[in-house]
Amino acid sequence: MAANGLSGPVMVQESAQVVDLTSSDPPTERVYEPAGATVATTAKADDSSDDGLDDASLYEEILEEGPNMEFSTDSADTCPPEESRSLRNRLHEVGANQFVLENITTGKYSARKLCSAFGVKIPKFMTDFVDEAFYQLLGLAISRELNKRRRLEQYKTIDDAAQLLRERKNIMVITGAGISTSLGIPDFRSKNTGFYSKLLEMGFEDPEQVFDIHNFDEDPKVFYTLAGDILPDLKKWTPTHEFIRLLQDKDKLLTNYTQNIDNVESHAGIRRDKLIQCHGSWATATCRKCKYRIPGEDIFGDIRNHTPAECKNCLKEIALQGDRPGMKRKRSSNGNGSRKRRKSDESDSDDDGQYDIPQPGIMKPDITFFGEALPQDFFDRLRETDKEKVDLVIVIGTSMKVAPVSEIPNFVPGDVPQIYISRDPIHHINFDINLLGDSDTIVAELARRAGWDLKHSMIPENQKIDVFPIDEYEHRYGVKVQGRLDPKPEAPGHTA
Repeated sequence: MAANGLSGPVMVQESAQVVDLTSSDPPTERVYEPAGATVATTAKADDSSDDGLDDASLYEEILEEGPNMEFSTDSADTCPPEESRSLRNRLHEVGANQFVLENITTGKYSARKLCSAFGVKIPKFMTDFVDEAFYQLLGLAISRELNKRRRLEQYKTIDDAAQLLRERKNIMVITGAGISTSLGIPDFRSKNTGFYSKLLEMGFEDPEQVFDIHNFDEDPKVFYTLAGDILPDLKKWTPTHEFIRLLQDKDKLLTNYTQNIDNVESHAGIRRDKLIQCHGSWATATCRKCKYRIPGEDIFGDIRNHTPAECKNCLKEIALQGDRPGMKRKRSSNGNGSRKRRKSDESDSDDDGQYDIPQPGIMKPDITFFGEALPQDFFDRLRETDKEKVDLVIVIGTSMKVAPVSEIPNFVPGDVPQIYISRDPIHHINFDINLLGDSDTIVAELARRAGWDLKHSMIPENQKIDVFPIDEYEHRYGVKVQGRLDPKPEAPGHTA
């Protein structure tokens, strides 16, 4: 339902736009954004809007707790957990218009306090802002809440999860970089330890530019210089990979949708017909110019040496052409015509170097860069087979911030149980069971409670596990090896 005029200051588009997984035109990879809302503010906070606060991307960064954000720890003006849950339930009952009328227009709540009910942390730079400055942020938070799937209340604990493992026959597993970190491969988005945090420390204003296809074509050396940190070990896999293999061996694995590019799943024995590599992988590399394809590991040495790998097929063709007398080749860019045109190019002529020695193409690993379409088999498999067959979803080791993978939980039928396993909770998706901690530890305990024998050299014999509530209302439990530090529960009022 589109937003209508309100007597209050906040307007929200209730049915916000999300990635259409039924479309025949696959979208390019993009970072998860809270489902787009139309938000208007009728009152500004002094001159705060002049500082860019009307820029939706800034508010989205606040909602997603971006790595550059510092948040206030003052909990004085926040809703306690039970009140937050009541407010969220009321929103779903009456819709955005009535909710705003009841709570903002009447003055019952401040916009700042209502933000806390939807899990929004207030950045330090907004601490002293007047309440009107929070209207747009609140509108986006409301839109995000309305687009969430509703949690199934009958599933809560790790024992519920183990029972689901035993009973279900078509389990969809969605994995991210967190399942490979115990191999020494960094994830991308973890604060302080992720690959993007390292790039920020090195001075990159936007770390994702390293994986932008246009930037690669313009200067592949940037990628080749930095990518050595995320090269996979071709001989090892984790207990979590072994757990997915165990699901396959028990004929319970429907599909593993992996966002990982390390190709470790294949080395762990996940069959090709059970694996969708949503963002491609290091398994192969392709020339940006002639499309010649080689095994990915053939360029690992070049990456470790920080030297862009030139296409051997192009070099061979250039050598053949050089042997032909009188041949001239027009200078060409690395690939696909995406090289930015320089002013000097416009005046190139036969006399000033337009016909130079031709350059070979650069080999790019077949991972999906920002600006490239996802593999078509992702959409075909999800739409045509898995949506109707799946009876359990398990998400492991991912913050689910990159669309369209982040849209899968809302795409599958709402009565299909969903389990989330990761170090940190997420707020933009409602999972039925949230198990927080080290994924290798959690899957080992899940397998034990399901009565399965999960063998791996990284799982100590007679390992003792503690399971403890973090937020029982939100179905969140911590799982840790006895003697290790507990995962920290979130501050009151910041559940979502």
